[in-house]
Order: sequence, then structure tokens, then C-alpha cells
Amino acid sequence: MSRLESFLPYKLSIASNAVSDRIAREYQSRFGLRISEWRIMAVLGDSGPMTPRALAQATLMDKVAVSRACRTLEARTLAMRTPHDRDGRSHMLALTETGRDVFEEIMAHAIAIEAELFETLEPDERVTLAGLLDRVHAKARES
Repeated sequence: MSRLESFLPYKLSIASNAVSDRIAREYQSRFGLRISEWRIMAVLGDSGPMTPRALAQATLMDKVAVSRACRTLEARTLAMRTPHDRDGRSHMLALTETGRDVFEEIMAHAIAIEAELFETLEPDERVTLAGLLDRVHAKARES
């Protein structure tokens, strides 16, 4: 085994990309969404309306990618912009009713794919893996 193949960050990245790509094929073929657009929809669907800045932080995407994805979602009437009630220089982005329906449909498929991919693990292993990933993520964000 090469050093790269045993390098944990590399293994995490490869596994993450493989899982993301598997789910992405679903929403790209059904709804014509790019990964960046789905990430925005997923965060909005899970958390509710957010500013572009908060979306960039939540998705770990740069501001330009967030802006581009938001404009596309608005043009497709999957999301809408409203004035920010506390900051006149900013706005909030939220899913429209159509966007919420698309989000729910994609999530149902994503959860089914998740179950399929993780059926190789025992239930207690899934819990352990999730906890370990949370701990590594928290440690990585400390720096």
C-alpha cells in the first residue's frame, strides 16, 4: 500500500467524493442541479432562510460559488430572495414551495442511497463512525 493510500485525509476525501458523487448522479439526472446548487438547497431545506454569507460558511463554498448557485436557484424559482430585516445591505435566501418539494424528494432518495451504502456496516459501527467523524471535524475546525 502506498503512503497516499494509507493517508487518512486522502481516504476520507475519496470516500466522501464517492458518496457525494453517488447521490449527485440522482439529483443531477432528475432535477438538473449542480453540486453547488444542491448544497445550497440542502442547507436551506434543513436550516431555513439564510444570508449568502451564512450559506458560504455552512457549505464551505466561496462567496462567488454561493452567489452563482443562488442566482441559478432563483432563476429556476427554487429559491427566493427577501430583504434582511436587520441588515439593509444583505438579504435572506429561502426555498420556494417548489424548491421545498424538490428538496424533500431529493432527501428521500439521498436517505435511501445512504441506507444502501451503509448497509455494509453494523448499526453500532454507523454510530461509531458518525461520532468519530464529528470529533475529527471539530478538531480540524479548531485550527
